[in-house]
Amino acid sequence: MEHKRFDRRDLIWAEDDNEIHLLQRGQRGIFRVLFSRAFFIALFLLVEFVLVFLAAHYLGEYSYTFLIFSRILAVVIILYLMNEAGNPDQKITWIILILVVPALGISLYLIVRMDVGHRVVNRRLTETIRETAPLFPDQSAVMERLKYEDPALRGLAAYTQRAVSCPVYDNTTAEYYPGGEEKFAALLKAILSAKHFIFLEYFIIDDGQMWGRILKVLEQKVRQGVEVRVMYDGMCAFSRVPYRYPKQMEALGIRCKVFSPLRPFVSTFYNNRDHRKIAVIDGRIAFTGGVNLADEYINLKPRFGHWKDASISFEGPAVRSFTLMFLQMWNLDEAKPDDYARFLAYEHSHTAPGYVLPYFDSPLDNELVGETVYLDILNRADRYVHIMTPYLILDHEMITALTTAAKRGVDVELILPHIPDKKYAFALAKGHYRTLLDAGVKIFEYTPGFLHAKVFVSDDKKAVVGTINLDYRSLYLHFECAAYLSGCPAVADIERDFLHTREESMEIKSENWGVSFFMRLSGILLKMFAPLM
Repeated sequence: MEHKRFDRRDLIWAEDDNEIHLLQRGQRGIFRVLFSRAFFIALFLLVEFVLVFLAAHYLGEYSYTFLIFSRILAVVIILYLMNEAGNPDQKITWIILILVVPALGISLYLIVRMDVGHRVVNRRLTETIRETAPLFPDQSAVMERLKYEDPALRGLAAYTQRAVSCPVYDNTTAEYYPGGEEKFAALLKAILSAKHFIFLEYFIIDDGQMWGRILKVLEQKVRQGVEVRVMYDGMCAFSRVPYRYPKQMEALGIRCKVFSPLRPFVSTFYNNRDHRKIAVIDGRIAFTGGVNLADEYINLKPRFGHWKDASISFEGPAVRSFTLMFLQMWNLDEAKPDDYARFLAYEHSHTAPGYVLPYFDSPLDNELVGETVYLDILNRADRYVHIMTPYLILDHEMITALTTAAKRGVDVELILPHIPDKKYAFALAKGHYRTLLDAGVKIFEYTPGFLHAKVFVSDDKKAVVGTINLDYRSLYLHFECAAYLSGCPAVADIERDFLHTREESMEIKSENWGVSFFMRLSGILLKMFAPLM
């Protein structure tokens, strides 16, 4: 299917541009920040960490007994790390931290190992996944067919089914959006057509034209009897929306939740954010991808040059997986779970080629689902793997997969931002360039601005579009989601978008990849702590 490049005149706006519905945020600026609840929470957390640091420092300096004990404990922890299953890069980081600053390193490691804030959530998520597993359709006929049509996909689907109860589907249509503007137009159109329910789960929502126009339509839909639920990540309370924003939404009739709201106590759970982007309307259509609900994602608020992103929507039986993903997260803190069946009643009558495998990744289990799917694509590629990612903070397994694929003749190409949003992430990405280039991996930087798309496409047959970056946060620490496509017509649109984006990018070669001494030194130093970032 030929995908037309976006024309801003095609954007579907609300009826009256002068009636954008924005909830009251209060005064912006330094005073709003200083007197916000988020500021005081951050202050309390900082004080707690400082107290831990000072206690460890002074005990370590003045107490000989404590010094001996800390050295023995350091050896025990290092031996445990060396024999524990897990990522070797993370182990090395912890070992360096424990050896360089034993008291602080041991204290932080023990806090992390105690799983402060994790245990209850992990238990509840496990229970929810188990409860909802029977609600997925029986895909035995599809899996039997894949034995002969695509054994590799069958194996991957068996893995996701076992790891996170996510099955593969046929007869699902996919539409790819090569920018935030296209996704916004399609999402707004879908919301306007809603008759029963609207589910929105996003990492970021922010005041502006994008969220304001959506919010106005949501309010209209509530008055029409449509059930609307919105969930966003608690980090938004720092700079995007007020702490009381859910109450303001509830006043409009919109059910609203904050995932992991920030509170003044130390918890490792704060490190695990809900980075997913899911929209489900009536169980009929679902969206995912990199686009959040804020104006920079549709280039109405310039940040870091032109913002390049990507999203995808689905219609067909695979929408059920996204509906259940949303409900699983929504019900984490519910005393009584939903009647799931009333949200799964939509009957799909699609016939479409190819297969779609929606999946999610949780940092609370021992399954690296997001990285496993990416590695599967790299390890099975015959001709090419084309990747768009905003960040490149790689572990040993991913570096090995990328370089091995290139060395065996696969055309491995990466497009990254030329204008970064985070300087430290840019320095870490540059630190991988030499290794990748020497192995034959081709690297491009998107010169018009910041690239935020998370896309893999391979061999004109398979692709992944979702929220999962090539960095430790996405692969190890965040809640994420994505969809794997095999044999779908949208795969051609994804590859076409990659090639178009590459035309707007600068190729990085061995002779021109060089960076300043400070940038190189920063990358070297930061790499030691990359698994904790």
